[in-house]
Amino acid sequence: MLNISALLVSFITALCVTPIVIALYKKFRWIDDPKKSSHPKVVHTKPVPRGGGIIIFLATLVASLMFMPIDKHFIGIFIGAIILALVGFFDDLFDLNPYLRLILTICAALAVVGSGIGIAYVSNPLGPGVIALDQPRLIFQAFGSSHAIWLLADFFAVLWIVWNMNIVNWSKGIDGQMPGFVGIAAFVIGVLSLRFSTDPAQTSVTTLALIVSGAFLGFLVWNMYPQKIMAGYGAGSLAGYFLAVLSILSGAKVATALLVLAIPTIDAVFVILRRIMKGHSPVWGDRGHLHHRLLDMGWGKRRIAGFYWITTAFLGMLALQLNSEQKFYTIIAAVLLFGGFLAWITLFFSSSKRLVQDSG
Repeated sequence: MLNISALLVSFITALCVTPIVIALYKKFRWIDDPKKSSHPKVVHTKPVPRGGGIIIFLATLVASLMFMPIDKHFIGIFIGAIILALVGFFDDLFDLNPYLRLILTICAALAVVGSGIGIAYVSNPLGPGVIALDQPRLIFQAFGSSHAIWLLADFFAVLWIVWNMNIVNWSKGIDGQMPGFVGIAAFVIGVLSLRFSTDPAQTSVTTLALIVSGAFLGFLVWNMYPQKIMAGYGAGSLAGYFLAVLSILSGAKVATALLVLAIPTIDAVFVILRRIMKGHSPVWGDRGHLHHRLLDMGWGKRRIAGFYWITTAFLGMLALQLNSEQKFYTIIAAVLLFGGFLAWITLFFSSSKRLVQDSG
């Protein structure tokens, strides 16, 4: 059964903490002023604080302390969350180097894996059974007992968590965009985990998913157009972090997360390929994401945010109905559909740019 109380506590906490954070950031002049930034990805027009990481961390922590068992997994998850919240706080003030942020996000992922959370298997998308990732293992002695590192499972888990932190963070450029689709995605994972309700561990997964959903929906109230506060790197990275961890805890539902996050994933792949083909670093931001393209096509910010919300909700409903094989083919269809759309937009703008240059 869904623990709506957990969702409400995180929602109310985020809702109430956000105006306090806004006031503090304004008091200390920790404001992102677009007039002082020449970065092409900037789309906001008025000075706005970006302290979302602190809000999401506090909302999820408060609700988790009330409704979650405090075990080694809890400790590992929130050690990683502390790292990301701190990185987000300092990035709000100093715009940290992307490579430094990447290293610190890897540290956050390692905290999770170090607590015993890993991807031991994934469902076979082409047939029955699973694909095991629990071999090879590195066995060692420490503190008087034997320990094992599942090399492939742990590597895949770290890669999965870091990947999702970055792709979700990249999809937060528009008012209300990221908190909305993350709140929906977390709720979908929570509903999905109910299918394993006979497993006591899944009760905690469902609760954490609802806590994360509530925290982002509470923050959304203040982030909707016209936004009073931006998510910042902290909230963006925590969003991908929690969704990745939840997909692992809910039974290695990697395909589900890939389907629900299809648009951010496909957008990230296109952006990385485009930057590499141009000889640029894939981690340095630019104005080439899908939401930037849609803005340039004349879409309003509300429309873009709604597009992300509706698409995520639709794909989430599909994910709840499909088996592993069906999800696999649906992911391929999503790649072809949205990938083709992105390719068309890219070619459209490239052609328009050439026409302008030729006419000049």
